[in-house]
Amino acid sequence: MYPKKLMAMLAVIFLTALSLSAQEKRYVMVLHGGAGTILKQNMTPEREEAYTGAMKEALLAGYKLIKEGKSSLDAVEAAIWVLEDNPLFNASKGAVFTHDGRNELDASIMYGKTLEAGAVAGVTTIKHPISGARAVMEKSEHVMMVGAGAELFAKEVGLEIVDPSYFYTQPRYDALQRAIKQDSIKAVLDHDAKQSNRVPFQNRDDKFGTVGCVALDQEGHLAAGTSTGGMTNKKYGRVGDSPIIGAGTYCDDRTVGVSCTGWGEFFIRSVVAKSVSDLMEYKGLGVEEASRLMIEKIGQLGGDGGLVALDRNGQIAMPFNTAGMYRAAITEDGEVEVAIYK
Repeated sequence: MYPKKLMAMLAVIFLTALSLSAQEKRYVMVLHGGAGTILKQNMTPEREEAYTGAMKEALLAGYKLIKEGKSSLDAVEAAIWVLEDNPLFNASKGAVFTHDGRNELDASIMYGKTLEAGAVAGVTTIKHPISGARAVMEKSEHVMMVGAGAELFAKEVGLEIVDPSYFYTQPRYDALQRAIKQDSIKAVLDHDAKQSNRVPFQNRDDKFGTVGCVALDQEGHLAAGTSTGGMTNKKYGRVGDSPIIGAGTYCDDRTVGVSCTGWGEFFIRSVVAKSVSDLMEYKGLGVEEASRLMIEKIGQLGGDGGLVALDRNGQIAMPFNTAGMYRAAITEDGEVEVAIYK
């Protein structure tokens, strides 16, 4: 028989090996380009390649910084910059139009190490809203700034400011004209007592979406960010979940980083991003189960959308209840995974 000490050592080795073999891949970044996509039957190979290529480019931009030892905040900002610059997505250059023919941009970012957060909403001249959100977090005592005040602050701290015409793209303007003609937003904004919040919201932007990213750096710190142009034909200064900490974005090193996309009103009411973290912290759920439960809740309330989440151990979740969600992830070894449909 083996001596007791040797048996104990072998047991530890066995259990460690068993644990490692059961572990999934360790991811360092996950991102999304919106839930609700061009239906598969309408997606051309060329267009699909454009979307997947853009997501890969964004991942690699952030991954490069992580490999260089930069912070997760740097990685999230770099990845979202790539998506904000790409008119395929509803953020910055590809932002949709409001009812008044404006591009109003929202963004937020949060750092898991300190629970610091920043956000901007309703801005029209900040080229990279995600950088505006980070500036609010790092260079002010506030969490959220909106409209002209946020733009003045961004200019004062040296961010790139552009003429509002920079955000104009013809496909998004054409989408506004169709939406105005259909007047589909009236179903939700009408306050007639006969209306229900379960009435289908035909004007949700089902082909183009919000962008977001979560990263885990070499120091073990998480960061999450989200950026959007909002909703086509939105009125009355409407703001969705993307710039709201706890609803569209949340990050805590003890649990998880989350970025959401979808029908913002439901994500706000359900405080989705923070709730994923709470389910993990207080209920002991894993990232996949916690994320799935929150998207199921959104569906039960009548909303739709999805989220990406990355926990402190490098495990991911990307649930959604739409036809698809533009999503991608990269492992610490540089293996890229990209998907659109279920």
